[in-house]
Amino acid sequence: MTVVLRTGHSSANRPTTGGPHAISTMTKGSPNILIVEDDKQTRDLISRYLRDHQFSVDAVANGREMDRYLSKDRVDLIVLDLMLPGEDGLSLCRRLRIDSTTPIIILTAKGEDLDRILGLEMGADDYLPKPFNPRELLARINAVLRRRSNGLTAGFPPERLKFHEWTIDLRLRELRDPQGAQVPVTSAEFDLLQAFCERAGRILTRDNLLSMTRGRPGGNFGRSIDVLVSRLRRKLDRTEGASMIKTVRIGGYVFTPVVEEA
Repeated sequence: MTVVLRTGHSSANRPTTGGPHAISTMTKGSPNILIVEDDKQTRDLISRYLRDHQFSVDAVANGREMDRYLSKDRVDLIVLDLMLPGEDGLSLCRRLRIDSTTPIIILTAKGEDLDRILGLEMGADDYLPKPFNPRELLARINAVLRRRSNGLTAGFPPERLKFHEWTIDLRLRELRDPQGAQVPVTSAEFDLLQAFCERAGRILTRDNLLSMTRGRPGGNFGRSIDVLVSRLRRKLDRTEGASMIKTVRIGGYVFTPVVEEA
């Protein structure tokens, strides 16, 4: 089943804000997914599909409904359409990233590479172009949630690495700066940093990094690695001088610090 999503916004299908337009299908103990999509048919279809696969699902039509929902409920992942009425998805993604690391998967119009790149730069963890197969969305959701929970198995002590007085906790999936303050990172950013730390000093191509962090072939996804590297550099390189992540001419990167167990 392939979902063909419209990029326009017919007033007949655009719900007004408020509780009556939110879909809630709660499954006790399941990850809670919030869908932000103004097309009712698409909202209903995604909600039913994810519910059938044992997720708790809530769906809202726009940014105001999203804010109202997030003010009172916990969310494990947000599926965010970029083409929304009022405040668009890029603005919402940017605003969410100010004080939240909740995973975000953005939905983009087919062929809108600029929107996809901007979404990743704003802090999204993944993206899916329309039209898409619901099975692929399910796979993306499971992959992002799996990366987020990786290393939390009971019985294992915390594993930490340090570099240039920074600390990365592989169990808690936390990054702390030299002053000990936690630095917010998205799930995708953490995965990339972990790959760099575990292979410090080695040249890693985009395809290497993609297979380590997302398990996908290259192609258009290679650009997403460049975006993630840019985001990590902004967080790690707080003083003037050489970046910790060096670009190499063969089309890859090297993590230059010496990395040790903390």
